[in-house]
Amino acid sequence: MSFNWRRPFTRRQGDDRTKSESHYRPNGPFNGDGGTVSDGSLQYTVEKGGNDSPPAYQEATGAPVEVNSPLGYSVGPLSIIMLNIGKMIGTGVYSTPSNILRGTGSVGLSMIFWALGFLTSVANLSVYLEYAAYFPNRSGSEVVYLEQAYPRPRWLFPTAFAFQSVALSFSSSNAIVLAQYLFRINGHSPTAWELKGVAVAGYTVAALFVSFHTRLSYLFANGIGIIKVLTLIFISIIGLVVLGGHVSTTRIPDPRVNFRDAFSGQATPYGVTNALYKIIFSYAGFENAFNVVNEVKSPVKQIRRNGFVALLIVAVLYILANVAYFAAVPKDELVQSQQIAASLFFTKVFGSSGAVRGLNFLIALSSFGNLIAVLIGSSRLIRECGRQGVLPFPRFWASTRPFGTPLGPYFVKWALTILMILAPPAGDAFNFITDLQVLPSAFFQLIMGIGLYVVRYRRSRLNLPRPESKAWDLVVVFNILVQLYLIVMPWYPPAGGAYAGDVSFWYGTYVVTGIGILIACAIYYYLWISVIPKLRRYRIRQEVLRLEDGAQSHRLVKVPVAKLADWDATHDAVGRPLDGSTIRPHHGSAGSDGGSDEKKPTSADEVPLGRDDQDVEK
Repeated sequence: MSFNWRRPFTRRQGDDRTKSESHYRPNGPFNGDGGTVSDGSLQYTVEKGGNDSPPAYQEATGAPVEVNSPLGYSVGPLSIIMLNIGKMIGTGVYSTPSNILRGTGSVGLSMIFWALGFLTSVANLSVYLEYAAYFPNRSGSEVVYLEQAYPRPRWLFPTAFAFQSVALSFSSSNAIVLAQYLFRINGHSPTAWELKGVAVAGYTVAALFVSFHTRLSYLFANGIGIIKVLTLIFISIIGLVVLGGHVSTTRIPDPRVNFRDAFSGQATPYGVTNALYKIIFSYAGFENAFNVVNEVKSPVKQIRRNGFVALLIVAVLYILANVAYFAAVPKDELVQSQQIAASLFFTKVFGSSGAVRGLNFLIALSSFGNLIAVLIGSSRLIRECGRQGVLPFPRFWASTRPFGTPLGPYFVKWALTILMILAPPAGDAFNFITDLQVLPSAFFQLIMGIGLYVVRYRRSRLNLPRPESKAWDLVVVFNILVQLYLIVMPWYPPAGGAYAGDVSFWYGTYVVTGIGILIACAIYYYLWISVIPKLRRYRIRQEVLRLEDGAQSHRLVKVPVAKLADWDATHDAVGRPLDGSTIRPHHGSAGSDGGSDEKKPTSADEVPLGRDDQDVEK
């Protein structure tokens, strides 16, 4: 027999754990505010969403839980699978095999890397799944997980990740690839501005597809996802036919030549690292369904089952597609060619430009579907950044009016992508901007993996229930080591020297710039949260903002030091007034978050951060 001699948490304002959990009745409604438990300076609220997930404990600085998702509950098993597949299968499997072969130096090591990509993705998926089990009623994946793993210093990680997520959220490279394949269908060689014009048009059409109806956007993504899978199945079957020797020897004289001495060739550290980045790029998207968790009924159960199904389908098709390429195309041609591997494959097998044009159409359609899947997932991630309150104009980010879709995040993502299509010239600038996303992304993935142990420790201190899904320690550690490798190895110079990377200037410029972005975020946070408030004698507090469509957001306000005690005494840890009143927006100018029915600030000096303050009494 054992007992716990330690008091697991302190009580706040008369609430205790029994009272908190009594709000949840299996056969009755949950009021969305199950009380608060504390562990030192951390305040945990008990919340339950409307997606059939159990009550969840989240630190109070996190964005408020939307009990009824304003985006609906349109994500079922097929949508989970196709959201992930739609983001994973873009152009990577068609364009990166040649680069991966060059980096690894041999066919055998190249195939091992495609299998390794599956294992790293499984490890990462397991980490995401445990986080989702802790916070099953919050969409936005990394936004939520970093916010909850590192709630102190308050708003530091939300601020840094919000900047990185919004500023680097463009999909210009995918839009350019779509335009390239559209031109390849008719064999036209476009000028730089023709290419950019078609990329702008293609991305604009994709943004319009998802802006007007949430359920239809999922249905469209599902349809394109099915076509993507069928395309890779078609390539795989043809590859097996070729490997079996059922194609004319005048076209493919020896389909097994690449497999006889599969490990001949030499790999370099820079080449292997570059190949691993390309592999991870090809599998990126396994996490897409976690961006829409609050739109999924029984999310942990559904994503655990269907997320792994999607990843397994993609891994098998990727490996079979590479077998097909190596069966039809000699190794030397793949290494030296500037064409995509799939184009070489179809040319070798069919020898007709018509077949290659047909393939280009399928790849263009795949690229378009990738844009749709990325728009759906990243819009939820950006929306969650806005709901944390660290971005100005919280209503703009959180609102789903008038179509029930996150138009604000869609617009920002569209505007940044169009800017990055039109502004950078081809070549160095474009490659540099694309590479710039690498290090910040790996850094946040690393600290998210470490943060999982932080969350476990805190929940253990509070004696909170076990999660519905828990990753093995071996898997978590493996994921952490992979992210460390991705952070450290970009410093290793390419074989040709410091200026032999994919840009004409120093190969590590994008790494240094990525670190500079993270440092700039930390400096901005310190000035915004600490230095300026001390000089101007106010402190920052959060309040809950409820919008007309049922959406909720945090809004950060400046509270004078003289009024701080009164504010803390009249608001709970989440930022809700204790008298039951609410902060509601009026229907006035865009960006305003108040009106005649709003509870006014208790002081003339309490104003929201940003410019959502038109309605505040001065």
